[in-house]
Amino acid sequence: MPQDTPHSAAMMMAGLNLIQQALSIYDSGLRLVVCNRMFREMFDLPVHLTEPGARFEDTIRHLVERGEYGAIDNIEDAVKIRVEQARAFEPHYMERTRANGRVISVEGAPLPEGGWITVYTDITQTKNQEALLRARSEELSDKVLAYAEELSATNRQLASTIAALEEAKRQLMETEARTRLTTEMMPAHIAHVGRDMTYTFSNRRLNSIIPGRPSMIVGLNIREALGEEAYGHIRPQLEAAFQGQPSTFEFTHEGSSRRIRTAFTPDLNTDGEIVGVYILSTDITEETQARSALQQTRRREMAAQLISGMAHDFSNLLTIILGSQSRLQRLDLPPGAPELVSATLSAAHRGGTLLTRIGDITGAREWLPQPTDLGALLRDLETLAAPALPQDMRLEIFNTLDANRLMLDPGMLQDALLNLFLNARDAMIGSGRITLTVTTVQGTWADFTVTDTGPGFSEMALEHALEPFFSTKGGEGSGLGLAMVYDTAKLAGGRVRLTNTEPGGAQVTLRLPLRPAPAPVAPGLVLLVEDSADLRAGIRAMLTDLGQTVIEATTVEEALSLLGELPDIALILSDISLEGDATGIDLVSALDKDAPPCILMTSMPPDHPLHVQALTLAPVLRKPFSARDLGAFLSTQGTTA
Repeated sequence: MPQDTPHSAAMMMAGLNLIQQALSIYDSGLRLVVCNRMFREMFDLPVHLTEPGARFEDTIRHLVERGEYGAIDNIEDAVKIRVEQARAFEPHYMERTRANGRVISVEGAPLPEGGWITVYTDITQTKNQEALLRARSEELSDKVLAYAEELSATNRQLASTIAALEEAKRQLMETEARTRLTTEMMPAHIAHVGRDMTYTFSNRRLNSIIPGRPSMIVGLNIREALGEEAYGHIRPQLEAAFQGQPSTFEFTHEGSSRRIRTAFTPDLNTDGEIVGVYILSTDITEETQARSALQQTRRREMAAQLISGMAHDFSNLLTIILGSQSRLQRLDLPPGAPELVSATLSAAHRGGTLLTRIGDITGAREWLPQPTDLGALLRDLETLAAPALPQDMRLEIFNTLDANRLMLDPGMLQDALLNLFLNARDAMIGSGRITLTVTTVQGTWADFTVTDTGPGFSEMALEHALEPFFSTKGGEGSGLGLAMVYDTAKLAGGRVRLTNTEPGGAQVTLRLPLRPAPAPVAPGLVLLVEDSADLRAGIRAMLTDLGQTVIEATTVEEALSLLGELPDIALILSDISLEGDATGIDLVSALDKDAPPCILMTSMPPDHPLHVQALTLAPVLRKPFSARDLGAFLSTQGTTA
């Protein structure tokens, strides 16, 4: 909304002064807000009573003392009565004869913000015409003349009522517009469906929850608006809501790769009859990704606790076996025994290797996304994979993503893709083609799809290949390769899908959350937000050693104030835990789209809810870190010392 200016205020007053009626507006505190020139002239008021802020009581006292209301014995009582009437203001229309013989109509209406507006119209001429009509129309009966006068007064009252209704209509339309604007700004789809299964209200946000669906859906059948897939998911809950059962549930819409939470609330009329259902739908894809990552971390911690004890005992047993077999090798053994000892030693060594793999899959693995050049990662991956592939086996990599800087854990991603390449190599036995294709799904996911030209997965493999220790390689496989790929996907908040291709071959799709990395930041002024003085001093020294200029804050409020005052800030480095109630996450959420990039720091464990949430908003640097670690991390942001 444009701001008022002296020029616009002057134009408004000029317009009010052209009105041939007197007008005044008083606020809820009975002080003058504005009046026009006709108000001052009609009642011959002094200047100080027509200036904004003049008290209604002073104006009434002036008029009473001057005889505006005729002879009055007790002036104070008369003033008090009119002031009390003003405080209990109600819409009204009246006509009265002033002390000077002029007749005026008085029309008052309340304002939505408090106070009231009053319009005074001089109707002396109209009244004189009525008197003249009475004097000159002897042929008219008194009854007809009375009816004419009554009709004239009624018309004036009707005009006043129409004006009040128009004002109420305007206020109602403004309220409805504000309500619709509020609902349309919410990151959710809010709608109402009637008994005939058609939409009677929608905040036009359906296509932000399910891309590709229409936004103007009022009057459409819900099945037509949502499409067959989404309608099939919600139909049982919708039917239950029409039976009076509210519910909330989640479903995955495969067409858009979105995870959606939907709530149904029956709409009851005053008789208790269900006349419709209110529907609230929100996109919880990112929340689900974070939740999946947290659940996988907790499962791995439980598995690690269970396996670590078993692995310790098994390791002791293997040590005893290896020692016994080594002693046997030094003895004079009968024919055939050395071969058995060698086989036992080989099995024991494989058992040790298996223990190491188990430790890898249950140990402290974390998905630590950082700004990553995807093109460079894929080139390095091709270089790493080439020596492990036979000469007659070809590797092809296709990257179709527009964004090349993504938030990824390059080490874990490369390990997972190399695992898939080696699995494909073993399946094709000497020759064939491995293809890696990187695509985006609805701007939400990045799919890394590895396809080979081998025999494909068996039915059993499609069902169990992601389970630990399942292998189709017999004694040559550990059965942990695809399990580790699955673990990587879950830690990142994604998933793995196994299929076969036509005419033949296996296909594994590693789906990860698509997180574009922040734009590179040029060297410059760094805003350091840290509430610990000791840590602040240490990190400031690291930054200055890297050639950065530093300004400091201890709270979110201080940081936002500095951002508003210093446009040269190029980077924000903030702890998650800060002084006061607000956190570093609140700081990131408060930044506008033109704000400098923000890096968060924390010593919280990876499964802490705030740490998990932070990873969805900004790069996170784990404490403690060295100056070298900080420099490497800033380099990945495009900041050089």
